[in-house]
Formats: sequence, structure tokens, C-alpha cells
Amino acid sequence: MSESLFGDPTPEAPRVGAAAGARAPLAERMRPRALDEVVGQEHLVGQGGPLRRLVEQGEIASLILWGPPGTGKTTLAHLLADSAGLRCRVFSAVLSGIKEVRQAMEEAERERRRSEQPTLLFVDEIHRFNKAQQDAFLPFVERGDIVLIGATTENPSFEVIGPLLSRLTVQIVRPLDEQQLLALLRRALEDPERGLGARKLQARDEQLLAIARFASGDARRALVTLEAAARQADVGEELPDAAIESVFAGRALLYDKSGEQHYDLISALHKSVRSSDPDAAVYWLTRMLHAGEDPNFLARRLVRMASEDIGLADPNALRLAMAAQQAWHFLGSPEGELALIELAIYLALAPKSNAAYLAYKEALREVKSGTAHPVPMALRNAPTQLMKEAGWAQGQAYAHDDAEAITTMQCLPEALAGKRFYRPTARGWEQRVGEHLQTLRAEIERRRRAEAGQPEAGETEASS
Repeated sequence: MSESLFGDPTPEAPRVGAAAGARAPLAERMRPRALDEVVGQEHLVGQGGPLRRLVEQGEIASLILWGPPGTGKTTLAHLLADSAGLRCRVFSAVLSGIKEVRQAMEEAERERRRSEQPTLLFVDEIHRFNKAQQDAFLPFVERGDIVLIGATTENPSFEVIGPLLSRLTVQIVRPLDEQQLLALLRRALEDPERGLGARKLQARDEQLLAIARFASGDARRALVTLEAAARQADVGEELPDAAIESVFAGRALLYDKSGEQHYDLISALHKSVRSSDPDAAVYWLTRMLHAGEDPNFLARRLVRMASEDIGLADPNALRLAMAAQQAWHFLGSPEGELALIELAIYLALAPKSNAAYLAYKEALREVKSGTAHPVPMALRNAPTQLMKEAGWAQGQAYAHDDAEAITTMQCLPEALAGKRFYRPTARGWEQRVGEHLQTLRAEIERRRRAEAGQPEAGETEASS
């Protein structure tokens, strides 16, 4: 007998992959019953893999299984529990409150005192417990009252508190590739006990490959799609192409706008633009738009790319970015998407410079260094006679009074005189900026030497 969520005795729950009722979904019926049935995850369950070693040794350690949906995290957790022979409690952070989990941990503490055996506590979607709630696990994990196995689709580095993370190992569960999904689909078609084998359905490899590609690494999604298409075929028939296409039409691309994949995809778009790859930029941007990403978010990120990665190498980039953002607001969907696509192509093809970005970062480091350097007296405002007499604005020069609009004033704080924050590249329009800046600096230095009665650099060298 095992205990239910609320502590009442219930019949022992079926082990993973045990013959489920005929009404159970195909994905549930096809769950692996042993590690050797697991498709993919060779790095975890193959010979020498960390999870296989735990199963073979029969000693389970607390860990986190991190990976996208449909990759087998729950199945692996249950297989580990089966192999350990421990009392097991299963929770979903979506359905359970921390009160019930805390009660289970207190029971585990009493059980360990009685039997000297820990309780295996499996928490699905563990990231849904907030950081304060996760604190409740710490003393029980540390004392060994529980072996904690958590499953999450979110990056544990951000979603699991540091003290708990330091007491666990994180095992990354990877998306299945197309060939692994193809093998899984073929197994589901042929298995007469748990799969669709009794219906003797036929499917061409290209049909199953299309389902595998559509599933985007998600085994559950692949099996759900196959089952939905199979409902539209009679016993012994080949799966109709129209049935598969109808399932595709009703489902969006796998995409979580608030999850890890959101950040991976926007990172891919940003790096494609930065790497001057317009084809990749169009692909990633189109994929995010099609999956329902907020175009305003994408427009903001493209504007940032124009400033961060292109800058003064092409001053038109920022202008076009703002125009594309306005075009999206003016046109809306679907016409407005084309303005964002055009912008992504332009940014990818534009000459690149992060000189402005680096100038800002270096200036920020200087500002954060802790020294609030005083404003030079020549740059200060002097609205009163007292301030003028005290030296405010003394030596101030008005650039427009000079034929070339140049002054020799020291505009940086005295302690930073001569410091260079902006270093233009030799790419695109910024090459001209650099040449102009070099000319300006040389002329200012010449004038400063003249004002100080010093010979010019060339004269000094000639006299020596």
C-alpha cells in the first residue's frame, strides 16, 4: 500500500510503463518500463551514464532533471524510484501546495527514524514552488530524511534556490532527435499490447518523419499527433496524409514565451544579426512571430541590436529600427511583420561596431568605481556674481566663436584627463568618424601646446 497525497491509504499506483487501460492516452501507455526501453538520453541512461549507475547501484541521490517538455523527465524519475525500492511520494507543484509537501516531509522524517530508510520525494514542475517555499526542503535533504528528485522545464540556475541547488546534482534531459522520434513512433505503431499494433495501421516513413519534425524533440507531442491522426483511419489502413495535415494545422509550434526557449530563440536571433547572417535572422524572427511572440518585444530587441552591434558604423540602422517599430504599430498584424523582417535583414547586412556599447560599459565601470570626480570649473554654470568671483565658469570657451568650432577646454574631470572611452572601429561610416576624431584630437593637442608655449611634436623631434 502507498499513501495518497492527503495521507489516506490507496492501492499501490501502477509502476511506470505498466499496462495502462485501453482508454489511457497513447503517450501514457507507451511509457518505458525499464531504462533499456528509454529512447534517447544516452548520456544519462547509456552504459556508464549517471542515471544508469544509480539504478545499477540501487542508491539514489537527490537530483534535478532539467529539460523541455516531452523528453522523459517524469519517466526517468519513476524508473529511479522503482530501482531504489524506497517508499515514494509523488507531487506536482501545479496541483499541490507546500503544506501537503511539508506534511509528507515530516512523515518521511518519522519513517526514517523508524526504518532508517529515506523517502523518495518526486516533485514535478518544482520551479513552480517559489524560493521561500523551496527552503522547506533544505533540512530534510540535508539530514537524509528524503531523496528529492525534481523535474523542471526551467533553468535551475534561476528557478531553484542556491542552497538547495548545492545539495543536488542537475541532469540535463535533451530533446529527442528526428531519428529517435521516428523509432518511437514506429514502436507505437507496431506494439500490439500498449500501442496501435492491434489496429494494424500502416504509415510511410515520410509521414512519420513529418510528425517527428513537427514534434520538435517532444516525444509526448509526437505520440499525441500520431494518435490523433490514427483516429481518422480504419483498421488496416494507411494513415491518410489529410489526417496528419489536419492535426498539424490545429497546433502551434512548441514555444513558451516566458520560459527557457524564449531566451534561447531571442539569443539565436541576436547572434545571427551580429554574425551578419540574414538568412538565420529571418528564420529565427519568423519562427518567433509564428509562435505568437509579442512583436513589440521583438521590435525593442531589434532596436537594441541597432545600437549595440551596429552603432555608428551605420547611423541609419537606428533610424530604420525606429521606423520599423512605428510601422508595426501603424500597420498591425500581419502586414507589420514585414517591416520587422526587413529590419532584421538590414541589421544583419549592416557593418558592425560595438564601439559605442564598449564606451558606455567602460564609462559605467569608471562611474561605479566610487569616485565622484568634480566637474571642471570651466564647465560649471555660473548664474550669480558670487559664483563667477569664486571661479565658476572661469576659462569657459564658446565653441561657436572659433572658426572651426574647436576649444581646448579640458571637459573630463582632471583625474581622468586623456582617458579614452570611445574607440571607433574602421568599419562602415565609423571609419570616417574615427578619422575625423583623430584630426580633432590632433588639432586640440596642437593648440594646447601653443597656449602653453610648448613646441609642436614635430619641432621637438627635429631639434633633437
